[in-house]
Amino acid sequence: MTQSLISRRAVLTAGAAALAMPALSLRAKAEDLPQVTRHNVMGFRAQDWRPYFDTLARGAILCDMDSRVLHFWGADGSYRLYPSTVPISEDYTRRGYTEITLKRRNPVWIPTPSMRAENPDLPARIEAGPLNPMGTRALNLTWQYYRVHGTDNIEKIGRRASSGCIGLHNHHVEELFEQVMVGTPVLLI
Repeated sequence: MTQSLISRRAVLTAGAAALAMPALSLRAKAEDLPQVTRHNVMGFRAQDWRPYFDTLARGAILCDMDSRVLHFWGADGSYRLYPSTVPISEDYTRRGYTEITLKRRNPVWIPTPSMRAENPDLPARIEAGPLNPMGTRALNLTWQYYRVHGTDNIEKIGRRASSGCIGLHNHHVEELFEQVMVGTPVLLI
């Protein structure tokens, strides 16, 4: 009896391990940018996207919407990988090249006109603090209303949960904030 119990456990353990492996699938896109879908947020891995940038003199950021991760290469050659939240649907998603235009500590959050149209009960603004959905830091992009910013809501990290922005844990966006500069190129794929 003990031997069959061990066998069943071994089979169940092996089956669970096989299911936990991230499923990867490649899809062709209109652009020449590869798109990788990972069904498990913990399945992301470091990839070398540096060839997609002309220069790394100001560092570079790549946000992979499908794997829900932000890659950062510093001008000094450093590399960091941050789990992120991404737009809730393709309707809110922008892809392509942009750059950091402004760095803000303790940002004020002002809902976009489309957010106010969808939910008129939203406040006109939320000052910096624990109730602010932008967290402790914000990196504005050239696209109006799009940002890389922090969030205290850790349940959103690794999910499609934003209205267009890329969200990071506050401690991660604070670390990134200190390393990036205005003009850092950003690619969202």
